[in-house]
Amino acid sequence: MALPPFLKSWDGFQDANEDYTHALFEHPDPIGPTHSLWWAPRDAKQSPSKIILFIPGNPGLVEFYIPFLSAIHVKDKSGRLAILAHSHIGHTPGVARGDSIEYFTLPFQVKSALEAFDAVKSTYGRETSVVLIGHSVGSWVALQILKARGLEVTGLFLLFPTISHIASTPNGRSLSWLFPQAHLIATVSRILRILPVHLLISIMFRSWPQHQLLVLEKFLRSPNSIYASLAMAHDEMESILELDVDLLQSHCHRIWLYFAEKDDWVGNEKETILRSFIHDAGTVRVVHDEHGTPHAYCINHGEQIASQCSEWLEDSVLPPKH
Repeated sequence: MALPPFLKSWDGFQDANEDYTHALFEHPDPIGPTHSLWWAPRDAKQSPSKIILFIPGNPGLVEFYIPFLSAIHVKDKSGRLAILAHSHIGHTPGVARGDSIEYFTLPFQVKSALEAFDAVKSTYGRETSVVLIGHSVGSWVALQILKARGLEVTGLFLLFPTISHIASTPNGRSLSWLFPQAHLIATVSRILRILPVHLLISIMFRSWPQHQLLVLEKFLRSPNSIYASLAMAHDEMESILELDVDLLQSHCHRIWLYFAEKDDWVGNEKETILRSFIHDAGTVRVVHDEHGTPHAYCINHGEQIASQCSEWLEDSVLPPKH
């Protein structure tokens, strides 16, 4: 499968498939390579008319989202949709960089995602719409791209968004004490290399599909990836504070939101987010889940959320302005 010029094939990854390609996005130093997945348009004779740039939650392992993104790709009626899923720096086993905590903080993660966005726009030009989809903290990263690039972003889908005061949410309050111990936890995790991890997680996460268990197992066997994820989480707790109401209101006509019935990574911040749109209720598009879909929807509920995103893509996203 042909790759765009900003990606190179990752030969070290064995995953035979016809729908997508594992690749590396070669960022300039000091960021270095990040793991990406690329779904080319199904109509190979046409250039993409629309490209999704997907930004994951934390841990930023794009492999977790393969069923979700493949479902969106298949549902596209035009055959001209392409998808770029871009991981967070250092999160993918085998693509870890140095252990300096600086590279895993939010400013570097935003810089990395912004470079991916700029590469897409530079390669495919104004004729191609670029839609951002962010999950969890990926929603916050996507908003920073919107803030930096404005009208170049056609639409923004925020799924289970953690975009304000994460440390004050139920999960933030109960887990934030762990994140400053990133180095210690990563060091201790080396013992998992000699334990029957696959058996343990198969018992603990028995409802997970086999593919997702394998992604989790690789992550747990990579101390560098664990460190990068926890270091980023620590920065999230300290840096994602007040909601950027001005940003949301300025771009409300290009924002779509999906909330769970109960989400302990969002908590009461859901009401704060919705209040920011009180004067734009007829413009912003909000879906409130009624199926008990969890925050980590990508594990077992990717098809359901893909259907909603596909509906937004077909019915709501406008072509780029000239």
